[in-house]
Amino acid sequence: MKALVLYSSRDGQTHAIASYIGNVLREEGECDVIDLQDADKLDLARYAKVMIGASIRYGHFSPLLDKFAKRHADLLNAMPSAFFSVNLTARKPEKRTPQTNAYTRKFLLSTPWQPAMCNVFAGALRYPRYGWLDKVMIQLIMRMTGGETDTRKEVEYTDWNQVKQFAADFGKLAVKK
Repeated sequence: MKALVLYSSRDGQTHAIASYIGNVLREEGECDVIDLQDADKLDLARYAKVMIGASIRYGHFSPLLDKFAKRHADLLNAMPSAFFSVNLTARKPEKRTPQTNAYTRKFLLSTPWQPAMCNVFAGALRYPRYGWLDKVMIQLIMRMTGGETDTRKEVEYTDWNQVKQFAADFGKLAVKK
């Protein structure tokens, strides 16, 4: 049976991370990478293990994440599963764990799904790709938190070695019989 990586991405970095994880997992077997918005009709029972990744925007995950996790909690809890979040707060190493990242901690405490593994990845800042309002709002947040404010820049904070290790560790999770 194969692995499934679902993702919810706003500006593409979570999709890039999910695709990278899918490629790592494909080195050992089959893996589908699917946008969470297209997952409504998925038969999760076809998969041996499931990973879900989601990004944060203005302090919130997509409502699709909560809805999906609640609807499928029993099945997700019965199989090897993992969760990763992607956010700019995690650009600071001390905010890069499920225990120290407020958004991830809050989600894990509020969901009936209890993934076997969890990680937090730093995202990317893509000012030139944002609309005017997002650019101004994100710049304000970055100014308040000591981040990059030059709206001509794109900065990728993702630690790809961290992502690769997480994918490899997930690949080693034993499938429940």
